[in-house]
Parts: sequence; structure tokens; C-alpha cells
Amino acid sequence: MRILVAGRQGQVAQALLRRFAGHEVVALEPPELDLTEDSSVARAMRAAAPELVVNAAAYTAVDRAEDQEALAFAVNRDGAARLAAAAAAIGAPFVHFSTDYVFDGRKGAPYLETDAPSPLGVYGRSKAEGEGAVLAANPRSVVLRTAWVCSADGANFVKTMLRLAAEREELRVVADQHGAPTFAADLAEAVAAMAPRLLAAPAGDAAFGLFHLTGAPHTTWHGFTAEILDQAAQRGHKRPRLAAIATTDYPTRAARPADGRLDCSHIRRVHGIQPADWRRSLALCLDALVGPAGENGL
Repeated sequence: MRILVAGRQGQVAQALLRRFAGHEVVALEPPELDLTEDSSVARAMRAAAPELVVNAAAYTAVDRAEDQEALAFAVNRDGAARLAAAAAAIGAPFVHFSTDYVFDGRKGAPYLETDAPSPLGVYGRSKAEGEGAVLAANPRSVVLRTAWVCSADGANFVKTMLRLAAEREELRVVADQHGAPTFAADLAEAVAAMAPRLLAAPAGDAAFGLFHLTGAPHTTWHGFTAEILDQAAQRGHKRPRLAAIATTDYPTRAARPADGRLDCSHIRRVHGIQPADWRRSLALCLDALVGPAGENGL
């Protein structure tokens, strides 16, 4: 299979490269592929001639987006649509990643794909509009909404907590924001599971459209941190005290959804994909970062 991945250094892009090792994969980022330039996208598409296009590139600086609105929309909406349209022009299906930040977190229950977006900030708005733009530009598109993405690559919550745990005697972590950690390897596995059907299915097939996919079970940032610290301690790492704080105790430039839980039953019904247990995925991530449990423990 020939695959073009937009993005190369990001967590999902790296996971895709590992999962599709043995296939003909081209992963590009600026300057080779600039989603804000028509000519750059066209050149990359001609050169790669892909059978499947996966957009793992995005503007993800949630707080900075409040001051860089034009850039966020240029990448997350216009760039995503540009890439989707270029894939459509050569008859390639398109996979695009979105976020729980398209919701305001006030529903009080896990969000369905049919719930209307209600983003709180610029990042969420740019991603919400990007979803619609992608689906309009290429009817053979899958938009995967996910959340709290982590891996052994790049900068993410797991690596931040490991660093802070080594430096501090106490960690204070928000306990009133609800969601689910999702590991990049599990997202890459989902793309691989869907790919054969996407390649064969015509526009209008149920395989395409909007889907939710996160890890399971739901938790809070505090609960996620507790599991990180417990599993790291099994690998010989110091375990600091963990204190629960409220969102109001940790102000940020952009508001976060207080409850971004996503209902993932639709992708299970259509594609047979079950949310992965993030605790097992975390163990694999820590194996890669610090070694297997018991190897460095007491």
C-alpha cells in the first residue's frame, strides 16, 4: 500500500510509520509539504501518488492559538481541506484527526458524533471547522476525533509527569476535567484496521464520516497521573505525593472542556474497533521510555 502521511515528527505520524513499516510510506512536513500552500500540496501528492492519505499534521498549541488565530485556521481548517481535496482528485481516501476540544464539556455525558460542536476557544473552533471542510472536500474521508494523545515520542503528558515526578516531592494535578488518554500506537492500529475497507469502499459507504476513538476507561488528569506514577514506581522511579486540584487552581490562556468524554460505540459498530485499555498502552509506553516493570524496581 502507498500511503502519504502529512506530518513526520509528531506522535501519531511516528506511530503510523512504525505500524505501516513494510508498506510504501512517505511522511512529509514543511518545507516538503506545507498545508498552507496549494502548490506544495499538489507537488507532494503527484510525487507520492498515494492510495491512502493520512493527515497527522495540525496546529496544536491550544493556548498560543488564542493569539495566532489565523495560523490555527490556516492549518487546521484550510490546510486540512486542501489536503483532503488533493486526495479526492486522485481518488484516494483520506483520514483526518480531530479532537474533543470541539465540545465545551457541558453535556454531562459522553459525546456522540451527532452532538453539535460547541468549542470554547480558537483551537477547538479551528478543528471543528476543519472537520466540516474535510468531509466536504473529500466524501471518502474519515474524521477521527480523539483526546489526550500520548506516546513515547515527542512532548506529552506522560513524559511531563515523569520529569516532574523526578524533580518534585508533590505533584498537583487537575481532578475535575474528565476524558480518556489515547495512545498514538492505538490510533495507528485503528487506521490500519480501517484501511482495507476505506480503499475499496465508494463514497457514501458507512465506512466514511465522523468517528470517535479514545482509550478506555474514562478518567481525569489526576487519575491518569496516579496510574503513571504507580506504573513508573514499578519500574524503580520515585513516587511523589499526588494532590488533587481544581481547574480554577491551574488557570490557562484557553479554556478546556471540563468533560470531554467521547462515546466510541459508532466506530465499534461500523469498523469493529474497540477502544484500547489505556492502562495497558501506558505500560507499553513506559516499557519504551524507562524499561519493563520489575527490571529497575526494588
